[in-house]
Amino acid sequence: MEFVIVTGISGAGKISALKIFEDLGYYCVDNLPIRLIETFADLIYGSKSSRDKVAIGVDIRSGAQLNKLPAILDNLKVKEQNYRILFLDCDNNTLIKRFKETRRSHPMGDSGSFENEIKKERGELEFLRNRADFIIDTSNLIVKDLKSEIKKIFNKNKEYKNLFITITSFGFKYGTPIDCDLIFDVRFLPNPYYIPELKEKTGLDEEVRDYVMDSPISHEFLEKLEDMIKFLIPNYINEGKNQLVIGIGCTGGHHRSVTIARALYKALKVKDASYGLKIVHRDIKG
Repeated sequence: MEFVIVTGISGAGKISALKIFEDLGYYCVDNLPIRLIETFADLIYGSKSSRDKVAIGVDIRSGAQLNKLPAILDNLKVKEQNYRILFLDCDNNTLIKRFKETRRSHPMGDSGSFENEIKKERGELEFLRNRADFIIDTSNLIVKDLKSEIKKIFNKNKEYKNLFITITSFGFKYGTPIDCDLIFDVRFLPNPYYIPELKEKTGLDEEVRDYVMDSPISHEFLEKLEDMIKFLIPNYINEGKNQLVIGIGCTGGHHRSVTIARALYKALKVKDASYGLKIVHRDIKG
């Protein structure tokens, strides 16, 4: 029996996650009253039903009844009714943006102070985050990425290390991305902007890539960058980091940064990697 409890911060994607679980063949129930969770578990573990994969959604909407959940979870363990907890998290700025875009109020109240409501919710759900088997930070994920991460954990039965890497190319003249953990300035590399036939092209074009990489310093830098990132990844995983954003910047975000970001993505895109990976070209159309 695969019994998953899907929970997390409001706006982090719990509803999307449950839909993904449904697509994976799970029987899903959202917002089941806390006092019924143990009864529900008794039924599914004692049933001869063909359903062998179940996911239930639990969140802050349960209110004061959440206080009863730790004892219920302990009872399930005692009865050997095994479960796994997936906790979805997200940074505050992204959560506030999502609430404003959807014009929905926060379930903790309608005072208009999203920051205070999110802070209060984090406090009340901290015990679930601490108990979680898996934590996915959805700050930089679209639904497609979230589905990939859930499938990696629950559908492929592979070890999950809770790290998702985003490589972002950008132009310094448009500002530095605020969510980057590591930023590398590649403005010292050969610049295709000054080559008339390459000026209007981007690092997605092979002619630009060849021009940038047709330099010993470009190859040396990329080699050192790959070595450092590959050194950092297992150490970040061991430290418990679940989100790594790597920024590669040049002047306009069209040529050099795109070329190096693509090369780094290719180097990190390996089979059976212990991390998720995606690439974003923030200013390529700027």
